[in-house]
Amino acid sequence: MGQKVHPYGFRLGSLYGWQSNWFSERRYAEQLHEDIAIRKFIKKKLYHAGISKVVVDRTGDKVVLNIHTARPGILIGKRGAEVETLREELASFTDNREVFINIKEIRKAELDAQLVAENVALQLERRVAFRRAMKKAVTSTMKFGAGGIRIQCAGRLGGSEMGRREWYREGRVPLHTLRAEIDYGAAEAKTTYGVIGVKCWVFKGDVSDKELRQGTLSQRIGEVQSR
Repeated sequence: MGQKVHPYGFRLGSLYGWQSNWFSERRYAEQLHEDIAIRKFIKKKLYHAGISKVVVDRTGDKVVLNIHTARPGILIGKRGAEVETLREELASFTDNREVFINIKEIRKAELDAQLVAENVALQLERRVAFRRAMKKAVTSTMKFGAGGIRIQCAGRLGGSEMGRREWYREGRVPLHTLRAEIDYGAAEAKTTYGVIGVKCWVFKGDVSDKELRQGTLSQRIGEVQSR
């Protein structure tokens, strides 16, 4: 079960919160496509800023975007000029509704699975040997205090004629354990030989039963998302 399901979706509602927080009966499809378009636009425009995820909150006519980034300086720009430009551009996706942007810094980018996967993909595009890139990512993540990491590359590795899959793991990565805080990320490296897919799982530690019983779900979700 744990091997087939997305680690985030598997723990949704018990350990992690939703990445789109709103309710709509009539305009559900429209708002869902808005969220997808917003995420795609932000990711494409600010890929170099190390964006891990975008959490969308809607209340009435307000759209609040919580952007989790490893490089907030790039996103903010000089005196907040970049944020203002981004806000104006995003207004076109939401029928000119009010857009608010909250920038949340990721202190340890080495423990964020999405950023680790993107970093390895970037190295593969620069023609770094895939084994070297994967081993380097594993050692740096473990050095920053992760409980375990698994990283996988699939495609025409090293320009070979036939595609294959290779992976490395260090420490524990308990995919079946629901109380295990597992971060997952995927990225693509567009090389001259073709596309190489990179997947990464980072185990950050177990959440105790006592902790889950004592703290409310929303508080726990807030703590996990703010990391």
